[in-house]
Amino acid sequence: MAPSAPRAYIDVHILQTVPPANLNRDDQGNPKEAYFGGVRRSRVSSQAWKRATRVHFAERTPEQDLATRTRRISGALAGLLADGTDLSAEDAARLSTALLKPLKISEGKKEGDTAYLFFFGRRQLEDVAALVRERAADLARLDDEELAEEIKQLPVQEKFSTGHPMDVALFGRMVADVPALNVDAATQVAHALSTHAVELEFDYFTAVDDETSKKGDEPGAGMIGTIGFNSATLYRYATIGLHQLVHNLSDGEAAVSAAEEFVNSFARSMPGGHGNSFAHRTLPSLVAVVVRHDQPVNLVSAFEKPVDASSTGIATESACRLAYEYATAVSNWGGKPAFTALCHTFAGSDPDTKVTDLLDRTFGDAITFPKLLNGLREHLTDVLKQGVR
Repeated sequence: MAPSAPRAYIDVHILQTVPPANLNRDDQGNPKEAYFGGVRRSRVSSQAWKRATRVHFAERTPEQDLATRTRRISGALAGLLADGTDLSAEDAARLSTALLKPLKISEGKKEGDTAYLFFFGRRQLEDVAALVRERAADLARLDDEELAEEIKQLPVQEKFSTGHPMDVALFGRMVADVPALNVDAATQVAHALSTHAVELEFDYFTAVDDETSKKGDEPGAGMIGTIGFNSATLYRYATIGLHQLVHNLSDGEAAVSAAEEFVNSFARSMPGGHGNSFAHRTLPSLVAVVVRHDQPVNLVSAFEKPVDASSTGIATESACRLAYEYATAVSNWGGKPAFTALCHTFAGSDPDTKVTDLLDRTFGDAITFPKLLNGLREHLTDVLKQGVR
């Protein structure tokens, strides 16, 4: 049975200014948008930033400790069986299919594919392969009926239901055909929205054909096109249920590490849409982390009235709005958070704005991002030790 943990939510609030970019395109190839507060806003979908977050922490985590999302789980399992045994590719594929059949996942249109993407840990798949590796040759000699009977006795489903990697524990898994394989996500990520109104713009570009330009007999561009873009100061929000994360990982210490790594990767990651064309990667202007024991609180309502450009700048005004909204929520609804930490880059801003004083009074003195992560780890560790509910 998975260990229980105190109910605790880790809210992450980020303000990030992005130059002209097309981070996350819609079906027309233009940056995604949304109406909010009666005006058009820039939007980056939660799926896009979750993917970027996963890619970031995948670069910092051993491959075997990660998950993969694919329709081709049968082929991946067959590859493990072929590598660890003397089975032919054909026998490995047959044994792989037999091992996965008890899961009753719908088959896709292509042979060997599932009907939808299946999210699983690489170590989990290795554990399934280990169930039969030592007697793979004997199993391969059985006919289909005998093989199915042997496979029924193996805990294949159990291997996919335990030992979840960090990404599955954080983002969850939905398997419509097999509810027993579902994993409730410990993390919720909001769509990023600009704090102000935006207008869609287009970059008209041309490309030169180097060879024809040398001869000079074919003037004009070798290619002409347009790319939609906008620029924005984005409000980004995510929340982690520490109690759900502990349940999914069956390990409090691992849950604390996963929460810390999520905050780190969520803050530092960036969707890569048209990255070569815009070189849009920036770091946040502000990261505020709040730990609550009652419920998660998204502060996007701070920007229901769009921020206007002013002498102080959109990012600075957005930071002031965020601080006021947070202070108002705590004052009116009660339930003072158990932990707050703030990192921002407004120290060099116009002193007349008083933004740094406002932020410090609201969230506490600003610290560096590494210190923020260390403080969060220490607090979450204490929460689990004390069992605060």
